[in-house]
Amino acid sequence: MFGFGGPKKAKYNGWDFSNKLFWTEGWGSMALAVLAALTIRWLLLEAYVIPSGSMFPSLLKNDHIFVNKITYGIRAPFSENWLVKFREPQRGEIIVFKFPKEIGTFFIKRIVGVPGDKVRFENGVLFVNDKPQEKVVPTSSRDFDFLHEEDFKSEGGLQDTKSNYVHFTEKLEGSDRIIEHSILMRKGEVVGFPGDGEWIVPADSLFVMGDNRYNSHDSRFWGFVPQKNLLGKASFIWLTCDDMLPVVSVLCNPISIRWSRLFNTVQQ
Repeated sequence: MFGFGGPKKAKYNGWDFSNKLFWTEGWGSMALAVLAALTIRWLLLEAYVIPSGSMFPSLLKNDHIFVNKITYGIRAPFSENWLVKFREPQRGEIIVFKFPKEIGTFFIKRIVGVPGDKVRFENGVLFVNDKPQEKVVPTSSRDFDFLHEEDFKSEGGLQDTKSNYVHFTEKLEGSDRIIEHSILMRKGEVVGFPGDGEWIVPADSLFVMGDNRYNSHDSRFWGFVPQKNLLGKASFIWLTCDDMLPVVSVLCNPISIRWSRLFNTVQQ
């Protein structure tokens, strides 16, 4: 006899691997979804949130970015060994890496020196192989306009203000092109800045700096980044906001989203 309500779905044993429903509706489908997510994170893209102002004004606090993990090659899972390497990191690229002094901490900075380069920072001027990198007045103040007074107080100290800084476009000479990107400099002469100095980048290492040149804890203070610490290249901003939710601090406050920055590529 036929009952009301139409045909019933076939039942299956929850751990019957040979049953198609296990892979489409059961535990198998969940395992495949987790495996796909882990593969994407290992091989292609991983999401990070900018926690500080060391990359002002190129990247802002609470910018949520995707990092391209396949740009330089493919590593063995849970390893620093390359399975295949596509190319070397270049000057001007913004990278995410494991902090050499604390491997469990991730940093984001801009590469200004590759192996063999002589890097010098003196009185606010960046020299690469004895050549000063040109700074010009930016064609747009958009990056600087996003910054608030509170941003400067949290980075440079409670007495710091936005009026103490000036926005430039730096023309950093990459291997095959000029990379134009925003930087922040303090107004006037900065005497005795501890980040002034000269360095020769050793093999298999990188010299990195923040674009917020006087408020960045970078290679000028703690040394070189071993290339084995490299995690990937910053790609684009997929979400950004002025404030995070007070209760769930990892989520953006939807009323403070910076809509015009969404899906912007990272300057490099």
